[in-house]
Amino acid sequence: MNYDIIGDIHGHSDKLTTLLAKLGYREQAGAWRHSEKTAIFVGDFVDRGPGQLATIDIVRRMVDCGSAQAVLGNHEFNAIAWHTPDPAHDGEYLRVHRPKNRHQHAAFLAEVEHDKARHKEVIDWFMTLPLWLELDELRVIHACWHPAYMNELEPYLDKENRLTQVVVEAANNPESVLFQSVEALIKGLQIKLPDGVFYFDEDGHKRNKVRTCWWDADATTYRRAALLARAERERLPTDQIPASARILYANDKPLFIGHYWNRGALAPLTPHIACVDYSVGKGGALVAYRWEGESELKARQFVAV
Repeated sequence: MNYDIIGDIHGHSDKLTTLLAKLGYREQAGAWRHSEKTAIFVGDFVDRGPGQLATIDIVRRMVDCGSAQAVLGNHEFNAIAWHTPDPAHDGEYLRVHRPKNRHQHAAFLAEVEHDKARHKEVIDWFMTLPLWLELDELRVIHACWHPAYMNELEPYLDKENRLTQVVVEAANNPESVLFQSVEALIKGLQIKLPDGVFYFDEDGHKRNKVRTCWWDADATTYRRAALLARAERERLPTDQIPASARILYANDKPLFIGHYWNRGALAPLTPHIACVDYSVGKGGALVAYRWEGESELKARQFVAV
């Protein structure tokens, strides 16, 4: 089977319909369909853009009719946690309703907060999305394919790798053994920097942990592995990162991810791993990869609007 793997949408329903049309999908019987291909969405349907519910409706109808599959993104997970009461703290929610969190979630809340039934319906649908897809031909996950964390989580997920209430609560509790597993899969692998080493993020906050380009087999030092701007990366030491922070993807089948706000030329990260997030939520392109059976991924298979 051939697949179109579509990147993070973040409420840009207009770009989504334009991309689907460019890929040869047509709206039939209430859903976008293709006679020869199936779409796969890598998550992050909500927040930022002007068409939150429109995006969800398009994706959901495609999934329901079988013309698409989808995985959960960290923004859907945050939406679930925002909506879910915290059983340990009366009147609170798993994602605290502080101003910073509300700001990040504002575009979605503006479309659903006034309609509690619709809000719940969307959250219930988010709960049906698996954390990852292991297909015969390829794999899809939102941020990081980490077999050890996936094995740790599996006993707590349902048979289709979907969240359970136990996982939702545990993944919002930093003291839970499952917290780090879910964080890595949907937000990327993060490592602590050596003692005394730090950097400032784009908001000016001091950080002593950094996300890594875990897909790079040569990323064995903090300087090489850190997902930072070049100037910040050059300030990091060339000490070796912990062996536990190196995943070493098996390369036995193609893997597709989103999440990382890529810019610039459309190209695979490695011959077997491609990121299809090109920052549509920050004015960039909405991107798909047209997979047609190739074992090594090619730049020419990317399509963007």
